[in-house]
Amino acid sequence: MQTQSKFGWMARTGYSARGIVFVLIAALALASGIAGGQPDTQSAFRALLSQPFGRVWIGLVGLGLAGFVIWRLAQSLANADGQDDDAKGYLIRAALFGSAITYAGLAVTALTLALQLGGDSGSGGERGLAAWIMAQPFGRYLAGLIGLGFMIGGAVTAAKGIKRSFGKYLDLDANRNTPAVLISIYGLVARGVVFAIIGAFFVYAAFKIDPGQAGGMAEALAWVRQLPFGGVIYGIVALGLGAFGLYNFVEARYRRIRTPSAGDLRQELMPQRPGLL
Repeated sequence: MQTQSKFGWMARTGYSARGIVFVLIAALALASGIAGGQPDTQSAFRALLSQPFGRVWIGLVGLGLAGFVIWRLAQSLANADGQDDDAKGYLIRAALFGSAITYAGLAVTALTLALQLGGDSGSGGERGLAAWIMAQPFGRYLAGLIGLGFMIGGAVTAAKGIKRSFGKYLDLDANRNTPAVLISIYGLVARGVVFAIIGAFFVYAAFKIDPGQAGGMAEALAWVRQLPFGGVIYGIVALGLGAFGLYNFVEARYRRIRTPSAGDLRQELMPQRPGLL
């Protein structure tokens, strides 16, 4: 029971850390039209670093994100959420594993800044990733597949909010229009839209064979701003990213956390086959 409570605390701290990052990104997005800057994770870390005791705060966020990575690995490798053994279940777990890799990189970046192991990371972001992918054999097609993955993930995330399916993992009635539920819907839809735009950038970069056409959250928001009534839409999406940050706090409070046992992990990685015993 003690192990379970520690694991649950680690997972909830991870959700809170992710919430802080997205709230900062939303704040940067809303302020970027006035003060400039880029609304992305690197800028969010730099903004946090510039505050009093900034290295302490960013270190805590890094530790929280590390806990979130462990929780994502439990969800993907040990099937902590009890996904079905079908194509849909395996796709969900593959997406969760990809999320673990992404947030592992963010956790390392945050902890590196906190420990003063390097200066400004200056990551190339999605464009740097696209350039690396396209340099590999069949990289153009791989970049296109990643873009499609982002687009599908965006659609699934938005649908998760619209259908309120997030409620099955929460000790919360998602069918009631409470502030927590409405914020969760808004946040998931906004993040889904941004994911879909990032995916479209990757697909376009693969089509043009130009990594420079790829983009991340900042580029997606800049593209939204160029649309008709773009300023209004930009504000709605930026606030939605903040709502997604708040949704992470909802998950930190109400998420059902199941601690996988060593037997669960062994069964997932080495399933027993009939007739071998």
